[in-house]
Amino acid sequence: MSTSDIFIGEIIGTAVLILLGAGVVAAVVLKRSKAQNAGWLAITFGWGFAVLTAVYMTGSLSGAHLNPAVTVGIAIKDGDWSDVPVYIAGQILGAMIGATLVWIAYYGQFQAHLTDPEILAEQPAEEGMVDQKAAPKAGPVLGIFSTGPEIRNVWQNLATEIIGTVVLVLAVLTQGLNDSGKGLGAVGGLMVALVVVGIGLSLGGPTGYAINPARDLGPRIVHALLPLPNKGGSDWGYAWIPVVGPLAGAAIAAGIYNIAFV
Repeated sequence: MSTSDIFIGEIIGTAVLILLGAGVVAAVVLKRSKAQNAGWLAITFGWGFAVLTAVYMTGSLSGAHLNPAVTVGIAIKDGDWSDVPVYIAGQILGAMIGATLVWIAYYGQFQAHLTDPEILAEQPAEEGMVDQKAAPKAGPVLGIFSTGPEIRNVWQNLATEIIGTVVLVLAVLTQGLNDSGKGLGAVGGLMVALVVVGIGLSLGGPTGYAINPARDLGPRIVHALLPLPNKGGSDWGYAWIPVVGPLAGAAIAAGIYNIAFV
């Protein structure tokens, strides 16, 4: 694989991943969406299908890592870090493009949701209106773009992301790689998609299971930049957890692989 193939493949694949993954969250959350209130099962299976589609679409081009944690896990396994910056740059850019496409596809629903009096009444006081402590940490549609905890406990939230990512990356390293060992194969892509569904169902409740730094950081940046009315905060105080947690989980998973499976 050339550097340009890796970069383009990761942009396309991660954009599709976020378009379909964040898209299912938008479908479930936003007012005036036909899928509103479809529930957690719809979201978890939607993300699984998003992974499956993106992997099959770009596996032959870049190996379809689509996730810095997967890239780091493979790099630790192989000891080859030469392409890691290219993979991660493509993944973050692709995630930002995918999040922007979700906004375009659901533009009217975003406008209706964020100007609805019922939604506005549920939001805490805006920054500066009462005091700094009353300022919202996360806006009403931030969950479409990135993750956030149901109970804000730093060590629990970090541990949850680490544990979920260990499961994901260990599954990739043991079952998901193609013959070259550099990316996901066809059968591996299906298996990893099902693992993502399983992680969402079993471990997604506490934090929303980012298990992918680019999936969380790229769309969070887009949320901060988009001209969304009454969008609230982007919760930057939490943003390091879905970056550090998955990267730590990837390192642990690769260590387990090198000790137990090699």
